[in-house]
Formats: sequence, structure tokens, C-alpha cells
Amino acid sequence: MKLSQLTAYFESLAPLAYQEDYDNSGLIVGHPDKDIYQALVSLDCTEAVVDEAIATNCQIIVSHHPIVFKGLKKFNGKTYVERVVEKAIRHNIAIYAIHTNLDSIMTGVNARICETLGLKNCRILSPKPNLLKKLVTYVPVNNADEVRNALFNAGAGNIGNYSEVSFNAEGTGTFKGNDNTNPYVGEPGTRHLENEIRLETIYPAVLESKILMALVLAHPYEEVAYDLYNLSNHIQQVGAGMIGELELPIEEEAFLYHVKEKMHAHVIRHTAFTGKHIKKVAVCGGSGGFLLNHAISAGADIFITADYKYHEFFDAEGKLVIADIGHFESEQFTQQLLYEIITKKFTNFAVRLTEVNTNPVKYFI
Repeated sequence: MKLSQLTAYFESLAPLAYQEDYDNSGLIVGHPDKDIYQALVSLDCTEAVVDEAIATNCQIIVSHHPIVFKGLKKFNGKTYVERVVEKAIRHNIAIYAIHTNLDSIMTGVNARICETLGLKNCRILSPKPNLLKKLVTYVPVNNADEVRNALFNAGAGNIGNYSEVSFNAEGTGTFKGNDNTNPYVGEPGTRHLENEIRLETIYPAVLESKILMALVLAHPYEEVAYDLYNLSNHIQQVGAGMIGELELPIEEEAFLYHVKEKMHAHVIRHTAFTGKHIKKVAVCGGSGGFLLNHAISAGADIFITADYKYHEFFDAEGKLVIADIGHFESEQFTQQLLYEIITKKFTNFAVRLTEVNTNPVKYFI
């Protein structure tokens, strides 16, 4: 299939608009029209992974972490980033990264951590703002259902567990077309009064072109009047981290043994125990320290993440336990998640999980 088919599917699940500002998710190396037959999935895109792709005849590497975060000015092979990109281009291997946008969805990286730990009633810890927009349009009463249904089918009108959400108010619209018009109702050169419905609904900003196309195609007027509003509301199904609950409360030490086993962690760096049982658990794959206050506000008994610095551990202030299990350890199951995403959609497409352990951190035990 074409590379664009795979990337379009990824971005339908985890739109690039969901990534953080510092991130560089998406197609890093390769042309969208490239034919691909086999993909190699990894957490990181290292030189060893590119060598593996070459040896196994994979045309694309799908990694969680982008190999390029900042612009490259030279390709002299002095850094591993330059060498990876150079070698991938030389061997016509595409590189695609799906990073914080995959972290941000309900079925993404953090959901896999929650599943691994056996958490229930999971939700996004810090929902993302500024991803919603509101559409307001005016439709003849007799055409309102058709337009409304078209917008819903295009992805508008979803709030949490509710769909087909809209507000409708009846009023009178006026217009007068010039001699170049062919109005749906009324006559050119004459002011026309029409009973209309003011139709309001919300939609994810990433669907805007699809929503507007549906509106124009379904609306009977030659010139469709509509207003678009940016909303600061949060999308509850998109954001950073997750929080869930254990079936039964468990002692702190026993829960850390559970985490160590399930997450294949060599070591867990943690703050002092609070003396309370663990029931509510917050998680964030990778560097999640920025979510500590969200975890505390949500009533978490423990916050599982990675990349904590010495002084940051003090910020727990006895309100919960911070457990740093390691960056690789917190995200290692992302590889299997990506494998499942691809194979469930493209049943006849070959996918390989890397055999390279890309964890740069070693443990002397």
C-alpha cells in the first residue's frame, strides 16, 4: 500500500494537532506516495533499528519517539540523529513518529499502562483545551434535519458520552440576491423573509474541513451563512496522563511490587510512603512531572511516571507517593500497542516488532 494510507490512519486515531508544541510527530523521512510492504515498530529510532529495517526489508520504521526534535542544519554524521536520518534516506526507509499525540488519546500509551496495572474507571488526568470549535449556521426550517444529520455524520455534536448534540432556535432570516443569483427561495432583486433555524453545534478543530464540506453540500442555499468560534473548553477524551482505580485497596509496598512486576521495572525510585492504602492511581508514560498537581487534585494515592529529578521528589509533600519507574519502562508496551493498531486495520500488511532493546539506561545490579 501507499505510505500515505498508513499515516492517514494513524492521524485519524491520534491527530497531529494533539501533540505538544515541542514535539515532532508525523512523517519525518519519506514520501507519502512511497509503496510500503512491511513496517518495523520500535519505541526509538536508533542506528541499530535502521540496520534491522535494512536487514529485514522493511520500508518504514514506526517509532514512538521522533528521531528529530529540532531542525538539523548539517548532515555530517557527527551525531546519532544525523547518522540515522542519513542512513534511512540512503536506503529509502521512511520514518514515522507517533509520540505525544498517541499519549493524548483515550486508547493510547497511558491507557495501555492502566490496562497493564489492572486499573478501572480510567479517565484523562489533564484534558486538553483549545481543541474544540463551535459552528453556528442558519437553515430553512424544512431543511434543518438534513443539515443537522450531515454535520453529525461528519463528526460534529459529540460531548463526552453524548452524541448529536446541538442547539436550535427558530427565527426569521432576510436576504436579497442580485441579478447574478439563483436563490433557493425568493426572487432576485427582492428582499425575502424566510423562517430559519439557528443551528449551533461543536466539533473538534481537526475535523473543520470535513465539517464545512458537509455543511455546504447539505445546505440548500447558494451562499451558506455560518460563524466559527474558538472554544477554550477541554476535550475530556484528549489530554495528558490518566487516572484510574484498583479493584481493591492495597498496601503501598505491595502495590510497588505489583508495579515492578507488571511494568518490568528494574528499580523504582519513590518518595516516602504516606501510610495510606493505594486505591486511586495516576499514570503518565515518559516525563510526567508536569502533571503532579493534577494527580494531587484528582485525589491520587500514587503517581507513576518517569524522569523525576532529585528536588522534584520534594514536591509530593506527603500528599501522595511519586513512583519513577524509568522512561523506557513506562512506555515499552507502546510497541505492542502500535503493532496491534496496524495489524487490526491492515490485516494483509506485514509488521515486525523490533528485536533491538533501545533503552539507553543500563542497571548495575
